[in-house]
Formats: sequence, C-alpha cells, structure tokens
Amino acid sequence: MLEKTPDYFNVTDIFGENVFNDSVMQERLPKKVYKKLREVIEEGKELDLETADVVAHEMKEWAIEKGATHYTHWFQPLTGVTAEKHDSFITAPMPNGKVLMSFSGKELIKGEPDASSFPSGGLRATFEARGYTAWDCTSPAFVRQDAAGATLCIPTAFCSYTGEALDQKTPLLRSMAAINEQSLRLLRLFGNTTSKKVTPSVGPEQEYFLVDKEKYLKRKDLIYAGRTLFGAPPAKGQEMDDHYFGAIRERIASYMKDVNKELWKLGVSAKTQHNEVAPAQHELAPIYAEANIAVDHNQLVMETLKKVAGRHGLYCLLNEKPFAGVNGSGKHNNWSLTTDDGINLLDPGDTPHENIQFLLVLSCILKAVDEHAELLRESAADVGNDHRLGANEAPPAIISIFLGAQLEDVLKQLISTGEATHSIEGEMLKTGVATLPDFMKDATDRNRTSPFAFTGNKFEFRMVGSKASIAQPNVVLNTIVAEAFAEVCDTLEKADDFDMAVHDLIKKNVTEHQRIVFNGNGYSDGWVEEAERRGLPNIRSMVDAIPYLATDKSVALFERFGVFTRAELESRVEVEYETYAKTINIEAKAMMNIAGKQIIPAVIKYATSLATSVNAVTAACGADVSVQTELLTETSTLLAEAQTALKKLHEVTEKAAAIEEGRVQAVAYRDEVKVAMDELRAPIDKLEMIVDKDVWPMPSYGDLIFEV
Repeated sequence: MLEKTPDYFNVTDIFGENVFNDSVMQERLPKKVYKKLREVIEEGKELDLETADVVAHEMKEWAIEKGATHYTHWFQPLTGVTAEKHDSFITAPMPNGKVLMSFSGKELIKGEPDASSFPSGGLRATFEARGYTAWDCTSPAFVRQDAAGATLCIPTAFCSYTGEALDQKTPLLRSMAAINEQSLRLLRLFGNTTSKKVTPSVGPEQEYFLVDKEKYLKRKDLIYAGRTLFGAPPAKGQEMDDHYFGAIRERIASYMKDVNKELWKLGVSAKTQHNEVAPAQHELAPIYAEANIAVDHNQLVMETLKKVAGRHGLYCLLNEKPFAGVNGSGKHNNWSLTTDDGINLLDPGDTPHENIQFLLVLSCILKAVDEHAELLRESAADVGNDHRLGANEAPPAIISIFLGAQLEDVLKQLISTGEATHSIEGEMLKTGVATLPDFMKDATDRNRTSPFAFTGNKFEFRMVGSKASIAQPNVVLNTIVAEAFAEVCDTLEKADDFDMAVHDLIKKNVTEHQRIVFNGNGYSDGWVEEAERRGLPNIRSMVDAIPYLATDKSVALFERFGVFTRAELESRVEVEYETYAKTINIEAKAMMNIAGKQIIPAVIKYATSLATSVNAVTAACGADVSVQTELLTETSTLLAEAQTALKKLHEVTEKAAAIEEGRVQAVAYRDEVKVAMDELRAPIDKLEMIVDKDVWPMPSYGDLIFEV
C-alpha cells in the first residue's frame, strides 16, 4: 500500500533522501574509493573494477535499506520515453535454502538489454540482439518508490554491440565533453587558469494538461493518440485570460503537492508551479542542473506527473496539442555555460559593452545559431509540435534570436563604429503608489514570441515540445557553440595582437550574423515576410526538418567533435521518419475507429429519432415541424460528408501504409493522410454542436478542460 502523504512535511528533511548522492557516498564509501569515484566523475578517468565493486556493494546496501529488492539500468532509447529491465539482488539459493543479496561492480557498470527491439534506424537488424547499457556515474543513482515497491535505478547510456549510440544520453555526454574542451580553450586565452571544467546548465520548464481520469477513459483518441482527434470548441476557452496564474484549485494543488514531494525525494529541485494559459493547463519548473542531470530529471518529472495523476483520479496529458483552439504545451529549455568555480559565461555584468569575454561568447552564439538554424529547428521537431509551432501561442517555425534593447544597442555600436562605448542602464520603476516600493527595472524587456531569447544570463530555447526529451536540443546547442568557440580559438591562439584580434572577431561575427537577431513580434505576418527577405529558413513541419540532421554540413560538424558518426545520424533520420509515419497512422486508425464505431452510429441514432419525431408530429396534428426538418436535413448532410471523408481516410491510410518506410512514406502521411483526417474532423465537430449531448458518445471539450 502506498504511503499516504502527510499534510505537512519539511522539504529539507526529504530532499534527495532517495538519491545516492555525494553526501551519501562520502558517508558510506571508504575515503580512497570515494576519492577515486570523484576523479572519475570530475576528470573523466576510467573506473576500475575493484572500485566499482565497493561502490556497487554500498549502493546495494543503501538501496535495500530503502526497501529495494531489484535494480535496473535506467536508460533513454529513441522512443521518447525511458526503458528499464529489473533484476533482483538475490543470488542462487544456498544449500540451506536461503539466498544472498549481492550486486557486483560488473553488474553496476554494464547491463545487456535487447537492442533489436528498440528504434535503431537500421543500425541493428532484428536478429542482431545484443546491446549494452553503461553506467553514467555523473548522474546519481536513485531509489524509485511506487506500487511495485522500491527499485534502485541506475542512469545509463545505451549503445549497440558495435558501439553506436542507440539513445539520447550518449551523444549528450559527447557534446558536453566537446563544449567543455572548447570553452576551456577560450577561458585560457582570457587568462583564466583556475576553472577546470565548463558545463552546460539547463532548466527545462514543463507544461502539461490535467483531465479527469474517468472522462479520459471515455475518449479513445486521448488513450491511443494522447490528443483529441475530434472536438468542437467550448463556449469559453482561454480568451478571458483568467486561468493563467489564477488561484490553483484544491484538487490540483493536492496533486501538485504530491508531485513535489515525489520529485524532492528524488533530488529534483521542483521550484515553480502555476496555472498556464489554457484551461486545465499547468507548469512545473526546476532549478538549473548540469545538462545530463537535467535531462534525467526531466524524464523523472514527466514520469512522476503521470504516475501521481492516477492517485488523484486525474490523467496527465503531455502531448503538445491535446486540444484544438487553446494553447498547446511546450518545454522552454533554458541553457547557459557555467564553470566549476561558479563563473557564468553568459553573464553580461552591469556594463556588457566592457565585458569583452562575454561579447565574444555572445557573438559566437549568434554565429552558431545563424549557421545551424535548420539543425536547431530540427532538434525541436516532433509530430505534436507541428500543431503548435507558429500558432500564435508558441515561437514561430523561424529561428531567430531576441537580445533585448541593451544588447541590441551594444551590437549596433559595434557594427556601425567598430566599438561599443556604453550600455543602456535599467531605470527606476515608479508605480505611482506611495505605499509600494520603487525598484530598478531590468534594462531589457522579455519577448515571449522569440524561439531563442536571451533572458539576462541564459538563452531560452522555447521551441521544444512538452513530451519530447530535452537531450537532442542540448546536443545541438552544445555542439554548434563548441564549433564557434573552436573557430575563434584557432584564430586567437595564432594572433600577434590578442586584444585587436578579439575586437575584430566580435565585430566580424555580429556583422555577418546580425540577420538572426530579431526583437519584434514573432507572431506577425510581417515577420514571416521579413525573415524570408533576410534569408532565414522557415521549416513548417517535422518532415521538412528531418533531412537537416544528416546533411554533409551536419555530419562534418558532429564528426569533428565526436558527437555522432554519419551512420548514427542517418539512423536517426530513419527513426524520425518512421516515428512520424507511425504516429499519424495510429491517429488515423483511431479516428476511423471512433468515427465508424461510436460517432456515426450515435448520429444515425439521433437522426432516426429526429425523423421519427417529425413523422409522428405531422401524422398526429400536422403541426409545424420546420425546425425539426431543418435539423434533420443539416444532420443528414453532415453525416453524409463524414461518411465520405471516412471512406477517403481508409483509402489514403492503406495506400500510405503500403509505402516502404522512409521519407516518401512520411510525406504521404503528412500530405494525404493528415489532410484526410482534417476533412473527417470538420463535419464531425459540426455534428457535435447539433446532436443531443446525451447521445454524443464521448465527453466534450468543456467536460474535459473545465470539469477537472
């Protein structure tokens, strides 16, 4: 039976209690073993089996004290979710019938799940089953407690028998090594000899919807597709803006409290919670963590949101666009670079025009994003995100950078005169109310329409979809910035006059890549035209974004820094095409099932009842039945349209399914099947507004998003 959450608890008492973190390791490991493990974590040294055996034993003992009976290598294949295989700690029975509990260093370091049943894009054939999980000791192990009991979860990477990455973690760790190496080169050129490591810090804001579980179970589209495939808009949506930051209802607040407790016990620093723009939509944001830990934590956040919802009679929807007509959900990826001794490379200071190191870093990021805009856009490509990007609720599909008035002014000075002599300062904000304090406002406003916005000491990549892993966007960010750093370091290391060379590089980068900077309204039609004039790509769908992952330019980038091989990139292209096609196929089949077995029969029943009523009234008294007749005619017309559209959807889906997997099939699902799905939805959504609610076979939008 699950532990009942007490009404009151002290966060400091429970935070990280289920994590094999540094304090636990210091307490339980011999000093020599602890020191070796820290060297492995901090310096990337190789872990010897003798040390691993000691760590494994203490990890097992600690986990058993937490109630664990099993352990699992917890990894992130290319399915979008995590995977795990559980093994108990027991050994073979002894002669007396008892068993021992053991866990070796070899078992800690390496696992062997079946690699053939996970997406591999051709890297693994069905008969080639061997794959390996390898312990990521930089991300702490944890004990997960739920209805299954307690399980020791060991974060791992996942690769094939031949060494190719089959997961999200491996390329992320490679990209972190790349950005660390190039950042340290840059810092050394500026005289920094004390920082030993530079790590990308990430803080992902997670948006999600909550619906009543009983209503969810009556919607086959939500069950199969994670989003509504039919649904007429309710009388009220989000137009009053009254849900955003509104008072959190008790049922939801109780749920959030339990989510926070679960996450805090796992060491996830859940910080912010609030109602989002759309009805039934909410957000959770953590404090920043190192990129690979942030990726692991975000997976735990998504798993916990869904798990805890069931305990409260709720269901958590992570799909980017579960409801048409209201805002979808994103996951803003806040990214910065921080040294081991606390220096943020993206902190401009009070006078950014004088902060030469910051200006060089900033100019490199402008260059990186401009030169690899297509690749960055691809990193956020997802089937659900196609319904959201550019829909006046999320960033447009055009990559641009918002810098704000202060930094834009500094850049203009650099471009026009060759040097920056001043920075716009923040002013005192006067409220006009004597009892309210006056305070200094920021020198720069924020821009919620920008896909890549500078927000004080970090960049916020707002394109990422709510259910997607944040690994791929951060792999791309780390690698493209590493390339830009490497190029300026190559120049500066050979320069005779360092100061002049830095000055010239900053001016060159900001001048050549100023087109990527846009501080205006990203939702406007004018920006689409302006972006086209500037030559910025506008990639509207996932299918069009996928090819950029494996262009010669992308392959050269990733191979240079050892992040991906050409084979790994090409395999991911195939996986993404296959994912797109399969997702649309599932949605199409769900629509056909729902329309054919639930909605059309219900409409026929309603129309038959209406026709019987018309005939009965006419026969009985000859009264005016024009209203009933009009409704019957409209219903019958829409019913015929729906039936025709249903037949067409059957035909185009069968045709698309018969095409060989790859780009051609994905294009067919986008251009034919998805269009046919929209054609089926149109008359059915109109019918929902006509047919008696008692006859309609599923909860409405109003039932789902307002009755939670």
